[in-house]
Formats: sequence, C-alpha cells, structure tokens
Amino acid sequence: MAARKKNNSKASNAIVIFWLVFFIIIISVFMLNAETIQENFNLFRTSLTTSPGTGEEIVLFDEEPAVNEQQPASLTQEITVQTELRNANDTEGSITGGTQETSLNDAAPPSERTGSQLQTPVRTRETTIYFTLVSGDGQILQSKVTRRIPESGSPMMDALNVMLAGPSAEEITRGIINLIPQNTRVLSAMVRGNTAYLNFSEDFQFNTFGVEGYIAQLRQIVWTVTEFSNINDAQILIDGRRIDYLAEGIWIGSPISRMSF
Repeated sequence: MAARKKNNSKASNAIVIFWLVFFIIIISVFMLNAETIQENFNLFRTSLTTSPGTGEEIVLFDEEPAVNEQQPASLTQEITVQTELRNANDTEGSITGGTQETSLNDAAPPSERTGSQLQTPVRTRETTIYFTLVSGDGQILQSKVTRRIPESGSPMMDALNVMLAGPSAEEITRGIINLIPQNTRVLSAMVRGNTAYLNFSEDFQFNTFGVEGYIAQLRQIVWTVTEFSNINDAQILIDGRRIDYLAEGIWIGSPISRMSF
C-alpha cells in the first residue's frame, strides 16, 4: 500500500513538472513573439472594425510584391493611352499665343548655331583700288589692284582705307607704290548726287615728291572712288574744310574727275 502511494506521488510530481515546463515554454514562446502576436492582433481588430466592401487593402507583410513583367494587353493599352495624353498636355503647355516654344539652337539655321556648331561665315566682296607704278622709263602710271575684303555698310570707306594701308610685299616687288603721304587718314566719306565728298586729315597736304607726287595721290583717290558706278568725281576736303589748292598750285577747290588730269 505504501509502495502504491509512493508511485502515485511520483506520478503527481511528474504531471506537475510537465505542466510547469509546458507553461514555461508557452510563456517563453509568447515573450519571443510578443511583437508579432501584437501586430496580428491589431490587424485582426482592424479587420473587424473595417466595413465590408470598402476596398481597403490590408498588407500583412513588408515584402514587396513580385513584378509581373508580362502585363495584360488591356493594361498595356491603358498605359500607352495615358502616356499619349500626357505628352499631348505637355505639348499644349509649351504653346503660348499659338506659337510653340523652341530652343535657340533648334530655331536658328545651321550657319547661326553656337558652340561646337557652325559659325556664321564672314561675307566678303571684291573691291578695286589704285596705287602708283613707276615704269622703267620714269613714267608715273596708275596701277589697278583687286582685293577681297569683308563686307560692310561703307564700301567706299573700306576701299579708301585699304588703299591708304599701302601695297602688299609682293606688289612692292613689282614696282607698285603708294604716293599718298604717310599717316593720312580718311575722316569721312559721303555721296551727294554723283560726287563723293572725301574728308582727309591734314597729312594729305604734305607730299614729299613734289608736283608729280601730288598729282599721283589725287589720281589714286579719284580713280579708286570712281570705280563705283554711281560716282563721277570727288571733292577733296581737309579736316572738313574746302581749300582751293594743294601745295605747288594743284587745284582741289571743285570736284575732280578722271578727265581733270
């Protein structure tokens, strides 16, 4: 009898130990997963309080859903339509007062674009000027020279300035010289009717080559400006003043033409 009670006591102790261990395991599992259990409880409570049919989606996991690379044909068509509508709206937004805005490089012709693109080429034209050539027998002649220079709004001034700059090295080797006094500047040039009014600095009056030098310098001027089809003669002015004579009695008080020599 005593042995039986002893066995029953051992069985009771084993059961108590079993349930104690079981509860300890349960409590340990609960404590380790308390956060997850709390989140699932909150989600369960939310699902109970959410009205059916609201369409609200409950996400149970933080993982991103897999992307389906093959979209249904209807969805692809919808995306295409939305893209076209958005592009159309963007195009309408860039139009003001019926004029579509374009960038400067797109609107400009190729010759006017900047940066690595083509630059506007410089336009040039031919001009004829006259220098003086001393022949082998001592005769002083006019020497016609053609130059290509940049275009401008004052072609006659350009021609005179090129002439005042003198002949090139190659032209000098051929005996071509400039008999207009050094440091002479053309101050202005204008046309009235068929007469060119040419205003030179005071240096124009001082030619060291005598009478032949004065005549040669006037010929260079007159021949050069009368190359323009609308010019018949030239009136020489010195510092804006009309004077009657250069030195040595050379008349310049009235317009001079090629026939004056």
